[in-house]
This record gives sequence, structure tokens and C-alpha cells, in this order.
Amino acid sequence: MTEPTALAALVLTPGERARGARVDDVVLAVDWTGEEEPGRLAAFAAARVRAFGTEPTGVDTDAVRAAAEADPALARGDLPVRQLDHLAAVLAELGFALLLVDSGTDTYELLVAPADGDEPPAGLTHEDCPVRPWCSDSGTALISLTCPGCSSMPVWELPPGETLAGEGCDCGTPLFDAAGRALPGVALHD
Repeated sequence: MTEPTALAALVLTPGERARGARVDDVVLAVDWTGEEEPGRLAAFAAARVRAFGTEPTGVDTDAVRAAAEADPALARGDLPVRQLDHLAAVLAELGFALLLVDSGTDTYELLVAPADGDEPPAGLTHEDCPVRPWCSDSGTALISLTCPGCSSMPVWELPPGETLAGEGCDCGTPLFDAAGRALPGVALHD
């Protein structure tokens, strides 16, 4: 049997590792727009906490969902962020951390790990992507827009100091000028 990676040793229980489980077996992928089924995030977090032998007291997102749905300022993509912020706080109280596989896509790839009040170790990776606590700053900016030419929604994750100078859509529509400013008719999403 091969030695588990640092991430596998952190997010898999000893029993899961003994059975040959992989990190991918305990990742939940959620689109940036939200859960496909209400309660899926909370059920995932509760199951992972329970797998480590802790009762998942307070692991629920129904109140967050209800409050968000009553908020007139709620924008597309806001609900999952509010739910994940809430779950990260609840998990911290239980001695766990909500982790994000920072793959640079518009999907949240989530893991739960025991934390005992400590930050997970730095330098964790999964499939060459950094893994960080949910509430930590990635140092990147997520830029999305709707293309005026074809209505597709391209998304970019920009490291600090980089711009979208000269970028265009796959359909050929120019989106940004040489200085990285959105061209007229291109509206960035908030």
C-alpha cells in the first residue's frame, strides 16, 4: 500500500484510507450558482463530520437559505457563498475546516478536515491544484461576463497584477482593450 498524500491523511478517516478510498471520493463539487438540491451542502458537511466520529450539531443551511431568499439584493451566485461561509463557521466550532480545491474553475470543490483549532498545513494540493481553507484569500480575482456576441458566459481567474488585455470570446467577439478595460457593450458581472 502506498503512503497517503498529506491531503489524503488529513481528509480521509483511517478506515477510509484502509479501504483504499481516494480524496476524490470525499470531494463535493458545487457549481458557483448553487446547489442542485437544497440541503446538499449541509448533508455533505454533516456526513464528513460524522465520518470522523463527531456529532454534526448545527450543520444546517436552511436558515441561511431562507434569509438569502428574502434578501432583495441577492444576486446570482450569492447563496452558495453565504452557505459556505456559514458552514465554515459551524465546522470551525466543531473542530473542522472547510477546504476548497482551488482549481480555477467556476465550481467549488469542497473537502472537510479535522482542524482542532489549527489552520490546515500550507502547501496542500490535489491534482496539482492548491487546497486552502474556504475563508482564506486566494489572491486571485474572479471575472465573469456575458458575451454580447453569443451570450456565453466566460469566466477568468486572474492572479494579482494580471489583466485581460486583448481577451476575446471563443466566438471571436473582442471583450477587452489593450489596457484590460471592458469594451463598450461588455458588462461584467458583480
